[in-house]
Parts: sequence; C-alpha cells; structure tokens
Amino acid sequence: MSKSPLPDAPAPQSLLEAAVYADDLDAARGFYRDILGLKLFQEVPGRHMFFALGPSVLLVFNPTATAQPPGNPKMPVPPHGARGPGHVCFAMKRAEIATMKTRLRAAGVEIDTSFDWPNGARSLYVRYPAGNSVEFAEPWLWDEMKG
Repeated sequence: MSKSPLPDAPAPQSLLEAAVYADDLDAARGFYRDILGLKLFQEVPGRHMFFALGPSVLLVFNPTATAQPPGNPKMPVPPHGARGPGHVCFAMKRAEIATMKTRLRAAGVEIDTSFDWPNGARSLYVRYPAGNSVEFAEPWLWDEMKG
C-alpha cells in the first residue's frame, strides 16, 4: 500500500450545517418553525432562513436566490444550490418520534412512512415543504454500520 501524496489533515468529526432548498420560504418557515418548533435565528426575506439545531444549523435556501452571488464583499460565499427535492433527517428518541407523528398529523402533514429498520431503529418520513423528504430517526440508526 503506497502512502498518499497528500499532506495529513484530520477528518471532519461532525456536521455543522445542512441545507435544503424551498421556493416557498413562507411555507418552509411554517413547517420548520411553527410545526417542528425549530428556532429561527436568521432570515433574509426571499433568500434564506437559518434554524438552530443544538450545535448544528439547518439552512433553508430559495434555490433561485442562492444561485446568485450574495453581493456582500465581506462575505464572499460562492453561489450554490440545488434543484428538486432534498433530504434532511432529525435525530429524536423513539417516544419523541411518536409524539412528533401525532403533531404532524394534527397539522395536516401527510406521513410518507413510519417503520423500524432491520437494526430496530425507528424512522418517520414526511415530504414537506417543496417536496423535501424530512426524516425523524433514532440517533443510533447508523451506529452498527459505522463501526
């Protein structure tokens, strides 16, 4: 086995942020803040909303707006984005998933599926808003496979 020609660097150990894209940011706000109860801590109307998730952040972007440069030379974030439905998964305990399922149904959100994986971890899926697949799963879902 040959040594890599690349200099050593530590591998990332956690996810700081994840992004989903929604053309209708009002509907996204209604879902993530009003139904799920996430704390909205930053919003630029028509462009993006940022929600706190413990040490992580869920970014919700309007895909048309984020395809354009931000126009602020102090924050040279390159244009980025995606089109079409994405996926995000929130870690919750089994009992919390059950109460979230009740809350989602009461809010009129259609449940795609709810099941136990072969390792016994529970997942609940909904598709909302902008067609994004939103999952709620027990945090140990991947433990066995990660080693």
